[in-house]
Amino acid sequence: MKISEESVIGELVAQDYRKAAVFQSNGIDFCCQGNRTIEDACNKKGLIPENLIKELNAIGKQQTGNDINYQSWPIDLLADYIEKTHHCYVTEKIPILKPYLEKICKVHGSQHPELLEIKDEFFAGADELTNHMRKEEMILFPFIRSLANSKQKNQAIVSAQFGTVENPIHMMMEEHDVEGKRFRKIAALSNDYITPVDACNTYKVTFAVLKEYEDDLHLHIHLENNILFPKAIALEQELSLQIN
Repeated sequence: MKISEESVIGELVAQDYRKAAVFQSNGIDFCCQGNRTIEDACNKKGLIPENLIKELNAIGKQQTGNDINYQSWPIDLLADYIEKTHHCYVTEKIPILKPYLEKICKVHGSQHPELLEIKDEFFAGADELTNHMRKEEMILFPFIRSLANSKQKNQAIVSAQFGTVENPIHMMMEEHDVEGKRFRKIAALSNDYITPVDACNTYKVTFAVLKEYEDDLHLHIHLENNILFPKAIALEQELSLQIN
């Protein structure tokens, strides 16, 4: 697709996830704030849109054999993938990171008080994200799978207590935005996960895992905000029109 100043960031990354690296290197949020245009994002960051577009076009010319086209996946498969890959990742890493953060705060907190803020932010986010994923797994994702099943079997959609799928999606996107802001703060407090000279091995490992956790969260939220959710809304509307 042709890239212009009016191109929407999330749509570009949905078409080619490699472009996420360009936005990340320029400090542009492509997941939680992926609904902005290139022009809007550049104006906020003080960047020249033409330069960013050149970087994006250069990425598009690179040929690789292992890029995953999530945009082409059916929505039930994508929901399964998010749950089994990214939800499981979060569930696995939280009990690893919590004691690491406790330990480095105890050992290094007096010299590096920012660690205490990082720990508090992560602990709060861990609890909220766990509840968030539970709502997706118990309410939203099953309904998305039912939409895919209705499409496949040419059946009427099953009504839900929450009304249109846009209602829980709107709530999930608001919660994504909270987590995005939280990790922008953690990244700033940690100097983008660069450890100080007096850091012990646990300190270094903790920051490395936090960085990995944030990177996974970016892809996780991108897959939902920019691909799964728009597809679910469009499919529900399509099935509703067929009924009417």
